[in-house]
Amino acid sequence: MPIRILIADDDPDIRDILMITLSEENYEVIEAPDGEEALKIIETKPLDLVLVDYKMPKVDGREVCRRVKKDLLLSHLPIIMVTGKGDINDRVNGIDAGADDYIVKPFEPKELLARIRMIIRRTSRDLEANPLTRLPGNVSILNELSKRLESGALFAVCYCDLDKFKAYNDTYGFEHGDEVIRDTARILISSVRQSGNPDDFIGHIGGDDFVIVTIPSSVDKLCTKIIEGFEKKSPSFYTETDRKRGYILAKDRQGKEQKVPLISISIGVVTNESRRIEHVAQIGELGAELKSYAKSLERSNYVKDKRKEDRIQLK
Repeated sequence: MPIRILIADDDPDIRDILMITLSEENYEVIEAPDGEEALKIIETKPLDLVLVDYKMPKVDGREVCRRVKKDLLLSHLPIIMVTGKGDINDRVNGIDAGADDYIVKPFEPKELLARIRMIIRRTSRDLEANPLTRLPGNVSILNELSKRLESGALFAVCYCDLDKFKAYNDTYGFEHGDEVIRDTARILISSVRQSGNPDDFIGHIGGDDFVIVTIPSSVDKLCTKIIEGFEKKSPSFYTETDRKRGYILAKDRQGKEQKVPLISISIGVVTNESRRIEHVAQIGELGAELKSYAKSLERSNYVKDKRKEDRIQLK
């Protein structure tokens, strides 16, 4: 998949120069003529890097940078600020707003490409991430679970999955589906920050599947917070008509139309409080079982594994 870079600049000549320079390196380039359009693109399309001019109409580069770095889901997106030759204050303000680097106009194409390669290398090394949410992906998840097992400390692994998401995706389209996934990631991040612990881990397995690694004593408060946040946000995913009637009309695999309830979230929680867990695969197997049980219940729920008992208990 080619590296995707957004150029945000109100000067069409500068955009043309940047387009030619970046295209020679086979980067995929998207253009925005102002900061407002840049923010729309950043919020809806997966990007690897943003080149933003400091001085732009509607929303300037500093504000674009500030909003991106403030967003829980976008904060890892690297930004290079483009400033005028003598505008030292612009450079300082850009860095203060969270820009990862800056380059001065007129710039040398070779220097710009070198800075881009450096930042992309650094970002890739620091964060093996899901391209949609920028959350750590499967390699990082496996490493985190292995680390917790090796430490011998108590842990809890929360497997989070959206219910009825496929029907939603089929009805509303992939762009709306992607936004639901991004909003879910934001809810998980916000919930962990409010009700979790500093060393909790959040990963994106793929699609509508997420994982949170925490400690057993935080599970109830954390899962309750996630469900409250999701139930509050989920009505906004739908049209007013679908929201009022509480379901959508979607076709099953046989092509028959059926009523599908609104999206909810299910969480299966695996812990090592009493049960001995020896390998990562065991965590995944238990998580799948618990999550499946949670999905069989109405609306959003979480289910914890009570390891001293054979049956799964709802909490």
